[in-house]
Amino acid sequence: MGTKKASPTSKVKSSATGKKKITEEHVRKLAQKIYESRINKGTPGNAESDWLQAEKELNGVK
Repeated sequence: MGTKKASPTSKVKSSATGKKKITEEHVRKLAQKIYESRINKGTPGNAESDWLQAEKELNGVK
C-alpha cells in the first residue's frame, strides 16, 4: 500500500523552532477579511489598522 502525504491544513506553517512563519500573503488575506467585515458593520478604520489587527491575530496577540 502507498503512503498518504499529509496535506497542510493550516494557513500558517510552523518552523523548526515551533514558531509560526507568517507571510505577507497571510497578513494581506486576513487584513482583507477584516476590512470587509469592518465595512459591512460600518465601523470606522483604515487599511493600516486592518493590517495591524491581522498581524496581531496571526501572532496570537489579543
